[in-house]
Amino acid sequence: MSDAATAAGGVAGERASVPGAGVLPSQALSEAIDAEWISSGDYRIRPEAIQPASIDLRLGDFAWALRCSFLPDVDSAVEEKIDGLAFQKVDLRDGAVLERDRPYLVPLLEQLDLPDDVRAKANPKSSTGRLDVFTRVLTDRHHRFDEIRPGYHGNLYLEIVPRSFAIQVKSGLSLNQLRLARGDVRLSDEEIRNRQEGELPLLYLDSQPLAQSELALAEGLFLSVDLSGPDDRIVGYRAKKNSLPIDLSQIRAYRWTDYWDPVYPEGGGRIVLEPEIFYLLLSAEGVCIPPQIAAEMMAYDPTAGELRTHYAGFFDPGFGYDPAGERHGSRAALEVRARDVSFMVEHRQPVCKLALEWTSAPAERLYGEALGSNYQGQVTMLSKHFEEAQA
Repeated sequence: MSDAATAAGGVAGERASVPGAGVLPSQALSEAIDAEWISSGDYRIRPEAIQPASIDLRLGDFAWALRCSFLPDVDSAVEEKIDGLAFQKVDLRDGAVLERDRPYLVPLLEQLDLPDDVRAKANPKSSTGRLDVFTRVLTDRHHRFDEIRPGYHGNLYLEIVPRSFAIQVKSGLSLNQLRLARGDVRLSDEEIRNRQEGELPLLYLDSQPLAQSELALAEGLFLSVDLSGPDDRIVGYRAKKNSLPIDLSQIRAYRWTDYWDPVYPEGGGRIVLEPEIFYLLLSAEGVCIPPQIAAEMMAYDPTAGELRTHYAGFFDPGFGYDPAGERHGSRAALEVRARDVSFMVEHRQPVCKLALEWTSAPAERLYGEALGSNYQGQVTMLSKHFEEAQA
């Protein structure tokens, strides 16, 4: 048994599904590449592209600038649909700036040749979401974004819409990730409750496991927002408009004050979100994703108000996890935008939901410092492109 499997405490036995079902972990993704389920032609898929339960996808050599977005359908290929929508072809080989609020479509370097029982799903990388860059994957003859049907054989395309900031990108850069899965992978609310009471709780508050009675569950696990502290404590950031472009290949290269305004709590631990402004906040809870589980941030229930908190989606095995027990979860960055009207958010108000999924085996590569992960144990929600700022 691998070290990861040992650390997982034998949780694989908790699964009640067919053998082989689950999200494919890192070691299975390596095998999938060897079997050419995922390939990239003359471009080798590097080992560092393999994450604990996902694979980084890379931009190709050019982008089409589009006059509007579009919905794929079952009767046509993606490139057939853009006829009449694309008005400029942008060369990405030496880098190019993508304008705010302009949709672009980029053929990705990777292609898929999936078995009939394997499906895929894509989501933006965390750094992509924290910059308010909207992305989604399109495939030929399929009417859904980011969801790739079992047995798909063909190309992948990425729609990119920079919202708050213009961005500079180049071919080979990764803005999103892909997961592969077989069968029924979702943990039920009862399984989540059992996990919370076990040796490896999923949520912590002030370094203590959250009591089962405090869990908010509805086909997933809700997280709340941290707006605590005095009125001079920074609890979040709001994006400035009309800032200079951000080169996504640059790390710790920008002053955050050039791109963000700090957000301070009002009395009573609340803030008011202005409509159509992008905010970064932080969860009150620390999240711990053990080696046998992967997670995905889901769109917030619209019945709770005109609030969007779904940008960066995947939480890999190992996020907030420490087998030595010295770390009690990592807090999650919350990317939030109010729609149409101003919207008040209060301390410990649930604002997003995690769907939890079994992996087919404990991941042998785990999110964290050894993997070069940027957001383990984070205390600020800004992306890796900015100098350090304290929340």
